[in-house]
Amino acid sequence: MRVRDKKDIKRPRRALPLRKRFCRFCADKNRTIDYKDIKTLESFIKDRGKVVSSRLSGNCARHQRKVAEMVKKARFLSLLPYVRY
Repeated sequence: MRVRDKKDIKRPRRALPLRKRFCRFCADKNRTIDYKDIKTLESFIKDRGKVVSSRLSGNCARHQRKVAEMVKKARFLSLLPYVRY
């Protein structure tokens, strides 16, 4: 028989505490997504320049599409960088 290494032993996974996700644009009806609002759009971009997924940002599908569209428009107009280092 083979002796089991410590690597072979599977540890039970700990359940992460779940928090309620909410779309901040649905919660606050007065808040709009605009390509000129750089501060809002920067919160949806990772440090390398990728757009944050809706799973991480908490946006609903409709507002996530709008955020991605406005980020692309702001990049095209040189308001946001394509890549950050």
